Amino acid sequence: MAQDRERDEAQNVALCASLSVRWVQGFPRQNVHFVNDSTICYPCGNFVIFINIETKKKTVLQCMNGIVGVVATNVPYEVVAFSDRRLRPLIYIYNFPGLTRRTKLKGNVLLDYTLLSFSYCGTYLASYSSLPEFELALWNWESGVILCKKSQPGIDVSQMTFNPMNRHQLCLSSPSAVTVWTIERSNQEHYLKAKSVKLPMEDGSFCNETDVVFPQSLPKDPIYGPVLPVSAIAGLVGEEAETFRPKDGLYALLHPTMHCWTPTSDLYVGCEEGHLLMISGENLKVTVLNKIEDGPPRVGRNFVSPVTMAYQKGGVLASGIDGFVYSFLIKDTNYKVEDFLEVEGPVEHLMFSPSYRMLLIQTDKGSIYIYTFDEEPTFEKLLAACDGKFQATDFITPGNEYCMTLTQSGEVCVWGIEDGACVSRIYLNIPATVLACSPSSLSAAVGTEDGFVHFLDIQDVESPHSVHTAYLSESPVQHLLYDQRGMYLLVGTSEGHVFVINAKPSSLFQILGFIEVGKGILQISTVSPLETDVVEVMVLSPLPETGRTRLEIFTLPKILPQVSASFADERGRLRDAFIHKFVYEIEHALSSAVLNFQSNRIYGFCNQVPYICSYLLPEKEHSGICILKSYQKVQSKQYGPGMLSLSPHGLWLITIAKCGILCIRDIHTLETFVQCRSHSHQGHGIQSVRISMDGQSILVNGKDDSTLVNLRWRQFGGNLANEILEYSQQLSTYLKNTMDEENDYLSVAKKDSLDLGSEPEHAINENVRLSVDSLQEELVKVDNTAEIPWIQQKSQEAIKNEVKLFSNKRKEIKRGIKALAKTCFHIPCVVENFPMKERTDEELKELKRVVQQKKIEAECLKLQKEIVEVQSAITLVKKHHEEEDEEEEEDGTTKDTNLPNYLLGSLSTDFRVHTSLLSSQLELHSREEKINQIILLKDIIYKVKTAFNSEFDAAYKQKEIEIARVKENNVRIQEIVLDLELEESIWQPEFEDCEKPERTLIVESTEITAQRHINPWQKAKTELLVTREMERLLLSRGPNTRRRALMDMMGGVLEVKKEDILRMVIPQPAFMSKPDALWSEEERKQFKAYEKKVKELNEERDKYRKSLETEMKKLQNSIQESTQNFDEHLKRLFERRVRAEMVVSQEELKINNLVFSLMLDEEISSREAFLNNYLARKQEEKSQTTEAIRKSREDLDMYKEHYDNLLAEDKVLDRSFKKEFSEIPSHQVDILYKLFKRRPRIHKQKVHSDTTSLVPFGERPGSGKLNKDAFAQLMKAMDDLDSINNMPEGLDPSVWEHFCMTRRAKVENEQKVKQKAAGLIEMVAFLQRRTEDDEKVQHEIEKVFHELILLQEDKVKFQLNLTIQILLKQGQVELENFQLLLDYSDAILINKNIIEDLNSVIRTQGQKKVASMMESKEIHKGIFQIEWEHKKMEMEMEDLNQKAWDIQMLFFSRDRQKYLNEPNYETLIAIQIGIMEQTIAVLDKTHKKNVENCKKLLKKLRRCSNQKDVANYTLSCNLREELVAVSERKDICNAVGSTLTCEKIAKERYENMMQHQKLTKISKEQAEQISILQAEVERLRMKTFPALVQM
Repeated sequence: MAQDRERDEAQNVALCASLSVRWVQGFPRQNVHFVNDSTICYPCGNFVIFINIETKKKTVLQCMNGIVGVVATNVPYEVVAFSDRRLRPLIYIYNFPGLTRRTKLKGNVLLDYTLLSFSYCGTYLASYSSLPEFELALWNWESGVILCKKSQPGIDVSQMTFNPMNRHQLCLSSPSAVTVWTIERSNQEHYLKAKSVKLPMEDGSFCNETDVVFPQSLPKDPIYGPVLPVSAIAGLVGEEAETFRPKDGLYALLHPTMHCWTPTSDLYVGCEEGHLLMISGENLKVTVLNKIEDGPPRVGRNFVSPVTMAYQKGGVLASGIDGFVYSFLIKDTNYKVEDFLEVEGPVEHLMFSPSYRMLLIQTDKGSIYIYTFDEEPTFEKLLAACDGKFQATDFITPGNEYCMTLTQSGEVCVWGIEDGACVSRIYLNIPATVLACSPSSLSAAVGTEDGFVHFLDIQDVESPHSVHTAYLSESPVQHLLYDQRGMYLLVGTSEGHVFVINAKPSSLFQILGFIEVGKGILQISTVSPLETDVVEVMVLSPLPETGRTRLEIFTLPKILPQVSASFADERGRLRDAFIHKFVYEIEHALSSAVLNFQSNRIYGFCNQVPYICSYLLPEKEHSGICILKSYQKVQSKQYGPGMLSLSPHGLWLITIAKCGILCIRDIHTLETFVQCRSHSHQGHGIQSVRISMDGQSILVNGKDDSTLVNLRWRQFGGNLANEILEYSQQLSTYLKNTMDEENDYLSVAKKDSLDLGSEPEHAINENVRLSVDSLQEELVKVDNTAEIPWIQQKSQEAIKNEVKLFSNKRKEIKRGIKALAKTCFHIPCVVENFPMKERTDEELKELKRVVQQKKIEAECLKLQKEIVEVQSAITLVKKHHEEEDEEEEEDGTTKDTNLPNYLLGSLSTDFRVHTSLLSSQLELHSREEKINQIILLKDIIYKVKTAFNSEFDAAYKQKEIEIARVKENNVRIQEIVLDLELEESIWQPEFEDCEKPERTLIVESTEITAQRHINPWQKAKTELLVTREMERLLLSRGPNTRRRALMDMMGGVLEVKKEDILRMVIPQPAFMSKPDALWSEEERKQFKAYEKKVKELNEERDKYRKSLETEMKKLQNSIQESTQNFDEHLKRLFERRVRAEMVVSQEELKINNLVFSLMLDEEISSREAFLNNYLARKQEEKSQTTEAIRKSREDLDMYKEHYDNLLAEDKVLDRSFKKEFSEIPSHQVDILYKLFKRRPRIHKQKVHSDTTSLVPFGERPGSGKLNKDAFAQLMKAMDDLDSINNMPEGLDPSVWEHFCMTRRAKVENEQKVKQKAAGLIEMVAFLQRRTEDDEKVQHEIEKVFHELILLQEDKVKFQLNLTIQILLKQGQVELENFQLLLDYSDAILINKNIIEDLNSVIRTQGQKKVASMMESKEIHKGIFQIEWEHKKMEMEMEDLNQKAWDIQMLFFSRDRQKYLNEPNYETLIAIQIGIMEQTIAVLDKTHKKNVENCKKLLKKLRRCSNQKDVANYTLSCNLREELVAVSERKDICNAVGSTLTCEKIAKERYENMMQHQKLTKISKEQAEQISILQAEVERLRMKTFPALVQM
């Protein structure tokens, strides 16, 4: 009950506890800004940090909605604006130094603001967002509304600044463009207008770019059609066509890096290539400034281009990447570079203070320097940045004075807890990963990516140093953790090894061993209670294959350093039995887990769902893997992967997550009793959290925002504080002796001894690594013997692929895809076939469709002719067609009757190709016809090639036959040559490689020079087979006496063949070896018989030799004749090949012409579509400009009406002054009137001379704030005038009060009139600019219409003027008189069929004429019969003429006379009506011209009127001043007692003038009424005037 009561009390206290930010440590990643002359600010994570330059004091402003985006400051108003980085971000405006929120701006940006900029004077705030809007917005930050915005799709801006001298100018620069925006205003309407700056090329010169939309310099091509712009050739029809440039037309332009304004509203722009540009603010003309080299070149400098610039009098200050700040002294178009000062690192940002007394220098790492311009300039470092983001952090025991941080580059810093000041730094210059401080000694450990652990001595926090280094493994160190009592240091690597190191420096940081756990360790947790002798360790690792999590818990006894040799095996791995290692698995994935101090419960943070679960550990020991079930589950409001950690006393559970919120929970109930948002999910949340031993300080390190936040407690007390303070005291007491001993050892021991002592450990570690590596090598060897190596497997796969590729190529060659060649036998002539590819199914289907369509069109045309033509003409055409069909059947070739060869354009009919489906070249007008023609022409080319290839194949087969025949004859010739023992070489024709290219892919045995490798078993097998074959042969032969006798007697044959005569030899008798004298008679007879046989044998040999020679000549002649015949055939085939190539080239030329015409047609269509789209955009823009003019004119009229009313009210106030004070005496009225006209003089604040000498911009134009301040000063001065001391003597105070109120109203009204007048001038200028824009758009529209008309004319000409191909005979024609027409520019190509049709029509008309002549001959016969009737009619005519004369003598009007006398009276009336209509048209045209002239005159008069209005306004202002002067003089005159005669005269003159003006106005109105009445009378008179209209 008592514990529950204490827990409830602790919860009640916890509900009141909260965390606040003590300090924030971070360094600028963006540009630093001046808030005022002594304060700078920069964003860092969720905070905006303010630093006082004089006191170095930091102030923090936290953004509650996430990470701070971009920051901007307004020095005159002393406000800070920043955006947050979240979905649909906001812009916050805060006052300084109060840091109270002034307003919040909400726009339509979806992702993020990239740039913010205040105007120096006024309430303008410009914002720019990148993806996806690319929107520039102009805000009135005081009222929180968007005045106007403009989108620039795809343009990412790097810098945005207002013109300091003109708040209506804004410059936006990017690495590829510079744009100057002008803010135009009409009353409350604002308009953004952009002008792009034309940048020079990389060498500083300017290129003359042609107009892409309406190019003027395109050449005219009368042959191949119109020449169109490149955008039309590219097929662009949208807005991209307006800016399209071809690749060869693109020029590398300069790349701007930074810009700054000058007091003359010009721009200085630094470029990446090193050029310095000056851009005029009026016309945006670019001037490349020339660099003047005075001294020798700077050695060792790397200044390439200005990274940042700041304007000063006479030039700019610029910096590059070499760590120097340079001064550019600019004069006219030249500048000189001088060294200004040197900084430690590359300078990223330069900025002057508002008073230009200080120069802020920001480096790329975030360090800030201040250079002060005094009599003795000073240069000091305001902020020293760390090298990279904070990788890890920890408290130095006991955690109430100092803490340490580690960066990724190995920089270790010591910070003060109270003020966050940097105490010391040490650079390890290694890629570091983790940091941990020892609780038992003033030492720290740093883990690296190379597997090293460096131990630091931090007894003297001002000079920490490294004392020992341990090389554990080659894998990176990911975790470093000391247990609560500082006995052991646990090191976790990425390979799943947890090394146990003695944490005491007196043990030389002995490596006790390692434990193998799962790879990818997520967290290591330890429990080391004070009352026990063991350290419980829990290691969390993932199981991605199963989606589970593994927990491995083992125990490290306190006596482990003494018995480490027995606990570890020969590899140094601690045995599981000795350390009591148990393995647990959880069925779902955890991102973090910790073990409570009782070692009976585990707390885990779920990875996929936002839950925190607790798991009970089983009390009984187990073997294998134990599955844990969740015992308690609490939903967490934190999202993303989270981390858990326990407080030093183990009663608080600290949770952090990707959301950036830190929560502290009760360990028993898991309820949150305090939370704080120090980071955000945009920076990927919190990386680590550390809490001091007494719990008073909490260090929170961001993951990606490079921000370290120190949190402290507010309203922290009760049991919540007592428990952790008690535990802290107990732990400090427990560790006091150990810490004193270890610190004494650190102070006495030297680094050399530590290094010597570390050698055996290092050697042990190396031995462990070597043993592990050797074991792995043995395993690799075993694996290599069991399976094929990977590289060999890949080589085999590559060989298989190559073989497969070659086999496919061989198949293609055999199918005839590869080109073949055919050579002659005796002449150097080679004929190649056409390489052919099989047509795809789509091509065949398309060809079939076109052929079917052509056949249908032919049948339709045939039917139309049968219906329309005359039957006789039809019969004639039919006969003509029948005759031509008969001729074609006789020739055996199918030719097109309508298209002869010269008009067909090719010789394809020579290859028996059907061309009747082709359309005439004179009829290819539509796109579909051209496409169908191309398909048919490709089919013709395919057929021509196929026809030639068939002839080539026949010749190939014939050559194979000839070669076989030659080989057969050569066999006999070879036998004859052997018989005759001749030395002649036999000609043997063979196929060359070009004729059989597949032979190149076949490897012959003779080509292999290397000896073939034969396995031993194959060699033994071959020898065994040879032995057996020899034994079989010997057994098969056996003893054969008959064969031996035949060989001995007859030479192995029974009959002598004729071929053996030449080899036959008659053996000499044996006695011929003796001398002739010793021969006997018998021997002499035998010798005679021997000679006779020899003679007969020689005669037989000669006969046989002659027969063989004759046979050989016959065979050779036969070979020669057959090969020569084949060569002649191949010559003809070669000519056929040339003819086929001609046909193919002709058809391809026609295809190319058709393709070109199709492409040109597409280009014309693209150009027309683009012009239509461009016209639509311009018409829409025209409607917008017209609407803008209408709206601005309405606003102007309304504003002018208000201005006139206000001006009239001002005059009424002036006139009614004396009436209001008519009750007082006149002399007092005069005195009050003088005072009424009197205005106080406002003295401008004088700026110090030294300030004006430093500030280059001087006095800047006024703004709304300055106007308000001036009005406030005026009202304050009016208060002085309204004082009772200035009241005239004898005046009633009530009258004086009324007078003061009246005068104040008059002054306020005058101020309103001035403001209205300024606004009126601005609105008139705005209307004028909108009118100019409208005229410009109208000019563009007219230009587009003109271009469309020209394009349509070119399109019609292109469609009518076809490109045709005609075959002409080659030769020379001699003429007697050379009178050929060479200019064919106006010639027309006419089809012969048209002439023939005209001739047939002429013949028909001639036949009709002959028939009419015969008919007239018959009619002449009846003429005589009609003559007597003619005479009779003449007599009757005379009588009628007499009667007509009598009738004419009667009185008739001219119209009646015309009606009676004119035979075609209606025709005459129609002619007169036509003449009148032409006259009316001429009058209308003249009237329109007069109207246009009147409009132009009216426009000029309006301009003159505007100028007169401005002049009148100026005169009215002068008149007002003159009236004041006159009134003052009048008062002076009254004061000296002069008469009022002048006033009366002036009054009478004024009344006369007013009366005269009134009468003039009445006379003008009457004149206008009279003119209107006259026009009405004229209209009525014309209405009653008779009109003669033909009905």
